[in-house]
Amino acid sequence: MRRLALLSGMALLALILTGSLLPGSQGSFTAHMLAHMGIVAIAAPLIAMGLSTLRIHRSAAALLFAPATPLIASFVEFVVVWTWHAPILRALARTDVAALLLEQATFLAAGLFLWLSCIGQYGGRDQTALSGAFALLLTSVHMTLMGVLLALSPRPLYGRGSVVCFGNPLSAEQDQVLGGVIMLAVGAVVYLTGGVTLLARLLAPGHQRKAEG
Repeated sequence: MRRLALLSGMALLALILTGSLLPGSQGSFTAHMLAHMGIVAIAAPLIAMGLSTLRIHRSAAALLFAPATPLIASFVEFVVVWTWHAPILRALARTDVAALLLEQATFLAAGLFLWLSCIGQYGGRDQTALSGAFALLLTSVHMTLMGVLLALSPRPLYGRGSVVCFGNPLSAEQDQVLGGVIMLAVGAVVYLTGGVTLLARLLAPGHQRKAEG
C-alpha cells in the first residue's frame, strides 16, 4: 500500500511538472492553483506515506519527528504559500520560467516537510502525532483563509486582462475566484481531513489501550 502511494505521488508530480498543467499555470491563476494543490495536497502526502516507514539516520529521524517539528513545518508552509502568492512574486512566476520552477520546488519542499513530520511513525510518539494533527488543522485554517480572500476579493490581484484556462476564456476576476475555490475545495479539505484522521487514531480505544499497556 505504501509503495503504491509513493508511486502514485511520484507519477502525479511528474505529470504536473512535465505535462501541460504547470506550463499553463503561468497565464492562468486557476491552472496555477491546480498545480499548487496537486503538489502540496495530493502528491506530497502520497509521497510522505510511501516514505514514512523507510529507515533513516537516527539524528535525522529525531529532528524530523520531534514533537515540535510539525508546528515548525506548518509555519514554514504558511510563509512559503503566502509569500509566493504576493502579487509581485506571482507576477514574476507568470513571466519567468525559472521563478515558476523555484516556486513549485519550494511548494514541494514545504509540503513534504509538513506531511513527513506529521505522519512519520518513527518511535510511534503520541506527542508527535498530536502536534502533527494540530499542525495539519492549522494549515487547513490558513488555506481556508487564503481561499476565502481570493474568492471574495473585490478586485483581481494578479492582473486585469482575460486569460485562457484549458481552452476556456476567463476574466481576471473569474480566474481568481475559481482559483480560490480550488484552494478551499482541495487544500483546506485535505489538510482538515489529515488532521482529523490523526486525532481519530489517537483517540481510538485500541490505541489508548496500547498506550496504557
